[in-house]
Amino acid sequence: MKSLLEGKSILVTGGTGSFGKKFVRYVLDHFNPRRLIIFSRDELKQFEMEKEFNDDRLRFFIGDVRDKDRLYRAFAGVDFVVHAAALKQVPACEYNPFEAVKTNVLGAQNIIEAAIDCGVKRVVALSTDKAANPVNLYGATKLCSDKLFIAGNAYVGVRETRFAVVRYGNVVGSRGSVIPLFKKQRETGVITITDSRMTRFWITLEQGVQFVLSCLARMHGGEIFVPKIPSMKITDLAEAIAPGCRHEYIGIRPGEKLHEVMIPEDDARNTVEMEDHYIIQPQFHWWSREICRGGRPVPDGFRYSSDTNTRWLTIEELRRMVGE
Repeated sequence: MKSLLEGKSILVTGGTGSFGKKFVRYVLDHFNPRRLIIFSRDELKQFEMEKEFNDDRLRFFIGDVRDKDRLYRAFAGVDFVVHAAALKQVPACEYNPFEAVKTNVLGAQNIIEAAIDCGVKRVVALSTDKAANPVNLYGATKLCSDKLFIAGNAYVGVRETRFAVVRYGNVVGSRGSVIPLFKKQRETGVITITDSRMTRFWITLEQGVQFVLSCLARMHGGEIFVPKIPSMKITDLAEAIAPGCRHEYIGIRPGEKLHEVMIPEDDARNTVEMEDHYIIQPQFHWWSREICRGGRPVPDGFRYSSDTNTRWLTIEELRRMVGE
């Protein structure tokens, strides 16, 4: 990995978000890229980030993934792209569906076309467990985005660009996490929970960054990488953050699932299990099963779901993860 990034140009879309900031900090601390480009549309966040990091390897581009011309300018001379920009809030996407499609779907197409034409070598797109058997618009747009990035490998032709996808679950410490809400509510003594049966996959920001970087190094193009991560019960999370508080059950919100799935049964026939992750292989004529050498096919009927996971976080582990 160190040699892969040494002296290279890396661009992160959505670079001022929770993942982007952690990714930038990790790369600057552990590697020596020639330049690391933050591509996002919020000038204030870029200004604050520039002051916070104060590193001459950073470049800041104001832009939106909806704007293909701006992507062409930003991708000039870039070796690797990590695509983290998206509209992610489920209720907001349900209420503003056209905006979600423009950013998450059309933006993905723009990334793909600009990367191919500008000679970007590798692109890793961040996905979500909500893209597997989606029941909300956010998940549906990310499923469409995943399909576009995987199919993008067939559009490359003789060029070197390769695309892969990383799919993982809820992120500890992200701005969209329920943790800030629970911390605020504990002051009132009442925690609102949608359903006591709810479970979720759980990963820290640093684990997510490390997994994305490892996938960037090992990708061939066309894979969906899924990490093996633990599950947690929403009631355990509430107890970890606000012990002794009363739980008020308010019902599942529109577009929300009881449990999340990262590998549906229908994808299992193309999935291989590695030591610490799974790979959903593309159904391309040029793809060889030998590419995933060392992996073993998952059994028929396999389904990687948060409620049937073999690894569960305890309340104490959750407290350590959220810094309580």
